[in-house]
Amino acid sequence: MDLLEGGPTDRRAGRAAGRAGDLGRWILKYTDGVTENPLPACPECAGAYAYEMGSLLICPECGHEWPLDTAGPGDAPEERVIKDAVGNVLADGDTVTVVKGLKVKGSPTGIKAGTKVRNIRLVEGVDGHDIDCRIEGFGQMQLKSSVVRKV
Repeated sequence: MDLLEGGPTDRRAGRAAGRAGDLGRWILKYTDGVTENPLPACPECAGAYAYEMGSLLICPECGHEWPLDTAGPGDAPEERVIKDAVGNVLADGDTVTVVKGLKVKGSPTGIKAGTKVRNIRLVEGVDGHDIDCRIEGFGQMQLKSSVVRKV
């Protein structure tokens, strides 16, 4: 009741109330502006509560999902240039040859140097494996661009 009437009469209660007030000022001082969402607003409903889930941004207000990489307005996606072992620029659908013999896990023979690979696809691979292709006799696999040469 003392707190409601105008202040605490007990010294310990007064110190506790003072610490609580300091804590409130500290919270306001150091969290001011931190609660703003750094992610962009939803392009459908302009909701400000978008959150990230994997490679998507999701709006909880309207349920719209959009890719994270296209979130920034005016951001120009930088074109990734993939070059072969000699320095030629590779493109989707190119035909390449393997420059050196490659060991293939689970196969008694590897891929020999000079093997022709047709219709490659450039992908964002793991550990530098940026070419997705199908090799006759081995099947679908990924290759590094440093071991192939454009025909």
